[in-house]
Amino acid sequence: MDLIRTPELIAPAGDRTALQAALQAGADAVYFGAEGYNMRQASRNFSATDFADLAALCTSFGAKSYLALNTVIYDSELETLDRTVAAAAASGINAVICWDMAVVEACRRHAIPFHLSTQASVSNFTAVRHYAALGARMIVLARELTLEQAGHISAEIQREGLDVQLECFIHGAMCVAVSGRCFLSQEIFGRSANRGECLQPCRRSYRITDSEEGFEFELGTSTVMNPRDLCTITFLDQLLEAGISGLKIEGRNRSPEYVATTTATYRRAIDFITAHHTAPDFRKDWRELSQELELELDKVYHRGFSSGFYFGRPLNAWSAHHGSVSSERKTYIGTVTKYYPKAEIAELIIHSRGLDAGERISIQGPTTGVLFLQAETFHAKDKPATHAEKGDTVTLPCPGKVRVNDKVYVLEKR
Repeated sequence: MDLIRTPELIAPAGDRTALQAALQAGADAVYFGAEGYNMRQASRNFSATDFADLAALCTSFGAKSYLALNTVIYDSELETLDRTVAAAAASGINAVICWDMAVVEACRRHAIPFHLSTQASVSNFTAVRHYAALGARMIVLARELTLEQAGHISAEIQREGLDVQLECFIHGAMCVAVSGRCFLSQEIFGRSANRGECLQPCRRSYRITDSEEGFEFELGTSTVMNPRDLCTITFLDQLLEAGISGLKIEGRNRSPEYVATTTATYRRAIDFITAHHTAPDFRKDWRELSQELELELDKVYHRGFSSGFYFGRPLNAWSAHHGSVSSERKTYIGTVTKYYPKAEIAELIIHSRGLDAGERISIQGPTTGVLFLQAETFHAKDKPATHAEKGDTVTLPCPGKVRVNDKVYVLEKR
């Protein structure tokens, strides 16, 4: 296997907790939205006043910061857009993710690199050459391309010596409209998917009614237009072989533990492939590791796994479930009230459900990020205990620093 370059792992951040989680888990870059201008309006987006702090935080981890401005832009928004791009350039953000030409021109005007969003549906080398000539540094290919097609475009870039890199999605939700150009939410609710406001009517269950007799039939349970989530972990080596430089995890609307787990899992996979791809037993060892890593990914939110279009038009790619089918679910139990750094002890107040010895917990906060612990031993009411009730104060070993008001969750097997 001849890897052209070590790929860049790009993780999502819908809020500061997820941002910390992505950086701590080993992301090479983090992408986040600006209020009003990205395809995930439901996430807790950042304002221009946050840009410098976010860029500095990413830099402190040796990671890049990417701002998503990937919605349709109207004339009435051009002045605000220009100020947003100018603020991003001044703050040290590394690139803007976009596809509307108004954003492209604003990036060129303020001399900040831009990456072309998958919304542009780039599916051939002619389009790649065109956007590269405009100055695109990274192009996110259309989601409906196969591995073979992506590899062909990569080879053409190398042949012509273009100064542009290719990026693909490797994990997360897939849109029924493939690259996201859907109008169903706009038609039903007046909330446009192309403005980041999609209410996902495609993922609901529907009834059809016999117009003559009035009989009703339910079309499955959220299966009509509800695709499974993309998961490339078992064939990630082939994406690297194809020359893909940017590997993007979808999920700015998902939880911090989703970001932490997916980022850490793909980080481990990338590092293994790049370090061992020339070893005689690489294929065997990678097959075993990738199966283990897939079980890790199964713990966090997903609707079932699919290989997407990477091996052709997907078959049996529709989820039969509403919501997540992950092997774990989280339940909120309380907050951190104190941390003793020398002793590495965390103090918690239990607000609901209770805690049993041996349970796996997650502590999350905007500065802490996401910390996973096994509550093997703890004290409740200043005494050794195997169970804590609502209202109890609990102290337990915690090797990573946590902060007051961090939220605590129990992670249970479904």
